Amino acid sequence: MTVLSSPAAQPTPDHTAAPSFAVIPGAQVRQALDGHERQIVDLVEATYRLHGAGDSVNPPSYFLRFPDRPSSRIIALPASIGGPNRVDGMKWISSFPANVSSGLPRASAVLILNDHETGYPFACLESSIISATRTAASAALAADRLSRGRSRPRRVGFFGTGLIARYIHTFLAGTGWSFETIGLHDLSADSTAGFRGYLEQADATGEVTVHDSAEALIRSSDLVVFATVAAKPHVTDPAWFSHHPLVLHVSLRDLAPEVLLASANVVDDVEHCLKADTSPHLTEQLTGGRDFLDGTLDDVMTGRVTLPDDRTVIFSPFGLGVLDLAVGKYVYDEVARSGHLHLIDHFFHDLRRYG
Repeated sequence: MTVLSSPAAQPTPDHTAAPSFAVIPGAQVRQALDGHERQIVDLVEATYRLHGAGDSVNPPSYFLRFPDRPSSRIIALPASIGGPNRVDGMKWISSFPANVSSGLPRASAVLILNDHETGYPFACLESSIISATRTAASAALAADRLSRGRSRPRRVGFFGTGLIARYIHTFLAGTGWSFETIGLHDLSADSTAGFRGYLEQADATGEVTVHDSAEALIRSSDLVVFATVAAKPHVTDPAWFSHHPLVLHVSLRDLAPEVLLASANVVDDVEHCLKADTSPHLTEQLTGGRDFLDGTLDDVMTGRVTLPDDRTVIFSPFGLGVLDLAVGKYVYDEVARSGHLHLIDHFFHDLRRYG
């Protein structure tokens, strides 16, 4: 198999020629995304708006689970987006928590992009970076939009200090946020130390404090970021949130239903989020309904929902495949424009219908 560097690759596949197929490794993905936090947040916002307007297809995620490895899973996220950059495709992402103890990241992923007209896949991208990027961009967008109408948070607390937390801080800093204090809490002292080292290298603003207890972190923060690998709720006391912080509940399973019921709740997509034993799903099971939900992030952005300024606001994003597609297509276009798209020669074979 020959790998070619295309000096004049076009961002959009050429339907008059034999279909081409590109492979974009992680180094190229990172190069296309680094320093472009504002553009990616704007792209994620535009994609949420397309999704909210119905110009997308985003079926349920599909979970591959293993009886002999109950903590591990691989998830398929198929999707299609319209708008000016129409594309179809699927993210295939694994979550193996045991990797962390051996020094590997928990998650690994690839993203397949399919041409909107022919259905042919035209690229495979390393996607753990894309996945972390779209998650962080979504969190940064929510932090901005959900804090409007209330005092802008100045004290951030990270509950869980792994790769996703690092990406979220990078996107907050890259879109203009600065903090007086940065609180950290993690069950792993090594993880906390590593995150603190990242903050020092990034010249992050704010005094960094490591908290021994979850309660201390939450009570000292007016923006709380949950980025753990928790499988079931472990934060159960609504009184810890009596100061009404903005909560980015990125890891989805940290908060007990009692905490959600005492708060205003925003999700990215109702049907996606209320499944797979997420905290909102458990709350629905407990109450028998969805009245505890105030709406989606798109509802807030379009003004259909106005949030109270005297209650805790919790954003629980399930993570939509359309966001992966949008960011992946952005990467593909950037690499193609640079003239360094690596094409697999004759990847598709036997293209004549009758030989």
